[in-house]
Amino acid sequence: MDDKIRWNTKHKNVPMPMDPSSIVVKHVKYTQGVRALDLACGVGRNTHYIAGLGYEVDAVDISDYALSQIQSSNTIHTIESDLTQYSITPDSYDLILNINYLERKLFDSMAAGLKTGGMLIFETFITAHEPGYHSPSNPDYLLQTNELPTVFSSLEILLYEERDAINMYGEKVKVASFVGKK
Repeated sequence: MDDKIRWNTKHKNVPMPMDPSSIVVKHVKYTQGVRALDLACGVGRNTHYIAGLGYEVDAVDISDYALSQIQSSNTIHTIESDLTQYSITPDSYDLILNINYLERKLFDSMAAGLKTGGMLIFETFITAHEPGYHSPSNPDYLLQTNELPTVFSSLEILLYEERDAINMYGEKVKVASFVGKK
């Protein structure tokens, strides 16, 4: 199934969390600047939160349905794009968010897209080999242990942890959380 159709269907039929991600709430207060990028923003839970803090946000997602759910404003710019084809302009953002999404092709441009002093907040699922954990069926959507600190070694690592979590379906998952500064 086409990714756009699949994500539109998911956003229409599965209630998505509306509260901002806890890693964003906890760490965005340490950022400075005005321009932010929210990759795979979905219905905008993090987009709205950081826009409310004064950021001008580029909110990118493949789902036109999800983007239509984002409250339009002068500070939120929705961009419909397949992130496998998306490019981030170098030295453009004070803050880049990547929550519950993985596209390794974007790694280099994420680091390059940060302005000096800019912050990357990244959190998504990692491989869990222990029984009782839910994992996406496609391993391409799972980080490996310690992958983020290795990939983003050019950034000052402010936080890296791998931990157990519960996803929106109540399933036990493994998550990697990363905060880095350029």
